[in-house]
Amino acid sequence: MAARTPDHESPQPAQTVARRSTARPATGTADFAFALSADARTAAASSARPLTRRDMVRRAAYLSLAIPGLGVTLSGCHQHSAMSGADSDAAGDMMHGGAGTAMPISPELIEAAKTAKLTTVDATLPAAPASGVLKLDWRSQETAIRITSKKVVAAWTFEKSMPSPTAHCRVGDTVDFTLTNDVLMPHSMDFHAARVDPQVAFRSVDQGQSVSFSFQPRYAGAFLYHCGTEPMLWHIGAGMFGALIVSPREPLPPAREFVLVQSEMYLGEPTDKVFPFDFGKMLNAVPEMVVFNGRPDQYVTHPLRAKLGERVRFWVVNAGPTHPCVFHVVGIVFDKVYLAAPPGNFIEGVQSFSVPAGGGMVFELECDVPGRFPFVNHALGYGQKGTMGYLIVEET
Repeated sequence: MAARTPDHESPQPAQTVARRSTARPATGTADFAFALSADARTAAASSARPLTRRDMVRRAAYLSLAIPGLGVTLSGCHQHSAMSGADSDAAGDMMHGGAGTAMPISPELIEAAKTAKLTTVDATLPAAPASGVLKLDWRSQETAIRITSKKVVAAWTFEKSMPSPTAHCRVGDTVDFTLTNDVLMPHSMDFHAARVDPQVAFRSVDQGQSVSFSFQPRYAGAFLYHCGTEPMLWHIGAGMFGALIVSPREPLPPAREFVLVQSEMYLGEPTDKVFPFDFGKMLNAVPEMVVFNGRPDQYVTHPLRAKLGERVRFWVVNAGPTHPCVFHVVGIVFDKVYLAAPPGNFIEGVQSFSVPAGGGMVFELECDVPGRFPFVNHALGYGQKGTMGYLIVEET
């Protein structure tokens, strides 16, 4: 299978930003749904004002009440009022993709986008701490990130990166985590490797507040972490995700190790050439791009490299938020695929294997042939949208 030259510069279709249709006070989820449920209401609102960032933050919080059982991580952040009457039907329309929504972009992000540089994300697995304590003191921030030569996105991030930094520890190490929220939108952290009370550890915090917790991973593997604030789809889809790699206590065989985090990009109408992430498009689940490590096809132009005779280990995490990653390397059969908790739970002689949204797996191969080997999401409708790269195996 031949890789192609990346091409992700086609113009994006305009998305409607909803407006209020009357001078109606905010009253909770019903107000959110009233403002966002139908384009017809938007068209009728000839004298309505545009939604502000504060409007969108408030309404994103209220939206959690429209999803039964999913308001947990916002408890303690806001006081909500109940949905009622016909507006609950409008909320249902919105939840089924009836209207697109995108956060208005701040002047600060528009200014920052002017100097945002296109960088290649280093896929190399970082070292685990020798001390046995992985201390993470992170901040949630809004960041202008250049994803191609012509596109800058307004991302919601941990530590100003998308994906957020790859963390690495061993089974039984202590992960000591603090999140401080620098922005108006409430945020939180959900580690898939943790066994904790999510209503306590994964709770949302408002601007200027912090949440701290610790845990010890019991199992090795490639684990997702992400913001767990509702609507979770929006927070993950806007950039708040990353990988926690947990190595077994007894080391795996020596290898050149890479981390690939697949994610989907749903872009709204740009403001001053800066693209927001669009919640309505996320609900409809047809992404403009599907990428490894936050940039389309970056490892086509900047390949990963290994030496002849080395073992290569891919830790593959799928942040989703919706679609699978059918991982495949052209010209290679994987010697082992660890479905969970390496060094056990592996299968051998695998051509491709699907990593579900929210999951992670470990893929190993022996570099016994030199050459340039494309790696790809072999669900090619997604692969062609940006999940392609090269592994170059060089003779020593």
